Amino acid sequence: MSKVLVPIAGGFEEIEAVSVIDILRRAEVEVLVASLNEHSAVKGANGITIVCDMNIKDVSADSLDMIILPGGWGGTHALADDENVQSILKEMDAKGKNIAAICAAPFALNKAGVLKHNYTCYPSVQEQIREEGYMGDKAMVVEDGNVMTSRGPGTAICFALAIVKKLKGQETYQAIKSGVLAGFCD
Repeated sequence: MSKVLVPIAGGFEEIEAVSVIDILRRAEVEVLVASLNEHSAVKGANGITIVCDMNIKDVSADSLDMIILPGGWGGTHALADDENVQSILKEMDAKGKNIAAICAAPFALNKAGVLKHNYTCYPSVQEQIREEGYMGDKAMVVEDGNVMTSRGPGTAICFALAIVKKLKGQETYQAIKSGVLAGFCD
């Protein structure tokens, strides 16, 4: 079974985190939701609180197949500043393991030095990253090497389904896509 880490911090974008967690769990991917602080409950940008499975300090990149960062500026800045998250990102990239980020979170990938040339993110965030390689609205999901990026809340389900396709294959992708009525993700 594939194992994925979704670290969240105060101010995370709820739609992005919950969509990814839900879609991946439907595909029978083991999803670990980790808090950056000592509290297991983390409040998102829109006041929704998520109870995490564990603390980021207890996560080892060795046991993971992928790390996925949800956006939201508050959460993104915390992910970019957290030594544990940055270390996991660097270690996973060095091993060629899968990395994904949506909305503002490619900013945290860039800070870790793992963001590849081609990427997308929430419009205007590229000004904090770099214009070169920014794919804008050309695609909902951009994949470059071992890194996948997506634009924001409205692309979260398609982003999660692209991750399912990568981790579980076309058949599972089609089954989950059909089950959640996400034909718009083609």
